[in-house]
Amino acid sequence: MQRSDSIAALAAALSKAQATMTSAKKDSTNPHFKSRYADLASIWDACRDSLTKNGLAVVQLPGKDEAGYYVETVLTHASGEFISDKLHIVPTKDDPQGLGSAITYARKYGLSAIAGVAPDDSDDDGEAAMGRTDVRREQSARAVAQGKPQPISKSSPEDF
Repeated sequence: MQRSDSIAALAAALSKAQATMTSAKKDSTNPHFKSRYADLASIWDACRDSLTKNGLAVVQLPGKDEAGYYVETVLTHASGEFISDKLHIVPTKDDPQGLGSAITYARKYGLSAIAGVAPDDSDDDGEAAMGRTDVRREQSARAVAQGKPQPISKSSPEDF
């Protein structure tokens, strides 16, 4: 993470902004998994007004370094203070569409993280991307409800 020497004004403004932010609406559907998720536009809709009314702006820049492709999300304040971080991405296909999709996905999660926005209920978009199904989650929930603890593995949602 990078930041300006001081983030006092930024932190105060972000605190005020977050007090008025809404949850992101899960208004998009993944046709393959028949699941709903909050897309990038929904994340922006949830935070744009609150951020701008408090002198905050977000800039997201794609790039490439020695570690690969990334999207850098920068939260700036009217005072000149800022915080930023990079989210490295690995496109599933090595073509413009694959890179564009990965950039959009990174922008969604970068914006959510830096602004503190969450979907209106648990967003399973990441679960679908990892190949986990609703059936597996339902089986796990039933086992826990019956008092049968489930091990946490690298493929468990608790790890993410």
